[in-house]
Amino acid sequence: MKNLLKNLFSRDNDFENVEPVNVENAVRLFVNVVGRVQGVGFRMFVRQTALAMKVTGWVKNESDGSVSMEIQAEPQVLDALIERLKKGNGFSKILKLESKSLEVEKGERKFVINY
Repeated sequence: MKNLLKNLFSRDNDFENVEPVNVENAVRLFVNVVGRVQGVGFRMFVRQTALAMKVTGWVKNESDGSVSMEIQAEPQVLDALIERLKKGNGFSKILKLESKSLEVEKGERKFVINY
């Protein structure tokens, strides 16, 4: 059980590595999500969904009750991820989702939950 928890929550496990996206095709977005998104497993939902879609970046809770993230992948993959985020995990309720473009980070290989 201890190893399972370590594997689920550790930042340095090989299973969470994602092949870096070709920077020529990549897009990076900063996304802020407002609604019932804290205390409902939303960050873990974002992380698991991002890893399944081979998206890199990070997600974290903000002091104002929102959740912010940086996500990086090919544009169509990010579009699909954002559509899933808007639906939430069944416990969350998304009221507003805003995004803005950022510079792509070369060689990024992980998606982590920041605290």
